[in-house]
Amino acid sequence: MGLVVQKYGGSSVADAEGIKRVAKRIVEAKQNGNQVVAVVSAMGDTTDELIDLAEQVSPMPAGRELDMLLTAGERISMALLAMAIKNLGHEAQSFTGSQAGVITDSVHNKARIIDVTPGRIRTSVDEGNIAIVAGFQGVSQDSKDITTLGRGGSDTTAVALAAALDADVCEIYTDVDGVFTADPRVVKKAKKIDWISFEDMLELAASGSKVLLHRCVEYARRYDIPIHVRSSFSGLQGTWVSSEPIKQGEKQVEQALISGVAHDTSEAKITVVGVPDKPGEAAAIFRTIADAQVNIDMVVQNVSAASTGLTDISFTLPKSEGRKAIDALEKSRSGIGFDSLRYDDQIGKISLVGAGMKTNPGVTADFFTALSDAGVNIELISTSEIRISVVTRKDDVNEAVRAVHTAFGLDSDSDEAVVYGGTGR
Repeated sequence: MGLVVQKYGGSSVADAEGIKRVAKRIVEAKQNGNQVVAVVSAMGDTTDELIDLAEQVSPMPAGRELDMLLTAGERISMALLAMAIKNLGHEAQSFTGSQAGVITDSVHNKARIIDVTPGRIRTSVDEGNIAIVAGFQGVSQDSKDITTLGRGGSDTTAVALAAALDADVCEIYTDVDGVFTADPRVVKKAKKIDWISFEDMLELAASGSKVLLHRCVEYARRYDIPIHVRSSFSGLQGTWVSSEPIKQGEKQVEQALISGVAHDTSEAKITVVGVPDKPGEAAAIFRTIADAQVNIDMVVQNVSAASTGLTDISFTLPKSEGRKAIDALEKSRSGIGFDSLRYDDQIGKISLVGAGMKTNPGVTADFFTALSDAGVNIELISTSEIRISVVTRKDDVNEAVRAVHTAFGLDSDSDEAVVYGGTGR
């Protein structure tokens, strides 16, 4: 008997029919001889609707109370799903994140998991029950308050439970058939990837691919938990994310030269103008950003002008943290000594990812040629051994993704990729 952890996103449990469909799939896994733990998100757009409601009541809702409100969405899903499973003749028990033993730090709205103590879950499945766990939430180790895990929290909950329970696999059910070579909403001829390494998936996730979030994949890599990304709307095999290639029948699935093209339009760019070109200035800028708890992505420093000894430093960050970063830098302007700040939220990032890139010298040239032929202007460039990323105008992103996807032979010759539901989250 194996143990399978399954996660179902909001589009999979968006309504009563969806919940009943998910219940049947969970029961099938149970009937196949598995112990099953299912992690669920809130129904459809419930979380967004609750946030809107909170902002109508208070323009700046307190983090603790907002977490108390938002966790209600997953509790609704877990209870309804347990009812649907019982209606099919199987025993199910629902658990909140805290009841499931998901222990976090004390940061409200974007807490991080510290530990998972799934004693109640283990007891429940050993007694023959199907355990249904509310995703996206936990309990603070210090304050004992309810916390939420932020974007992708349900995926992270599922992988963390799979690691703590020593599960055979963590199945992430979404509204597409797996991980594709590009977002099928943008590239209709995107191909489904049969297998991808943790490293390549981490790069895709960090570059904007929304099927799996970065910290979910990082957790799975750390504990070597295979992830199977599948659609809850079909019975097709999905994409395996693991440390080693998997076999499908007698065929060994090999890694492609290029894994895919990712894009992200959720970032903004800040340029610090007129920075003295001397040791310690960049450190002061980024220490200020770090102290403001702002994450940054790409960084570029221009060559200083010989006549002035001043340079410009540009970096990208989430749009949602733009105001916080600007305020922090303005407060430190006199200490750092820069001239001014420029803020631009009309940018987009395009990334080419693949482990084979480091041994194929023509990849970089082909990438930039494809962008040039599409008339796309590049503002920033960042590279690693398995990724090339560029920043361009937001309006050029979709065209750039399609051009690069075609240039590297990633277009599918078969049917177009199917998007069954909403956003997949």
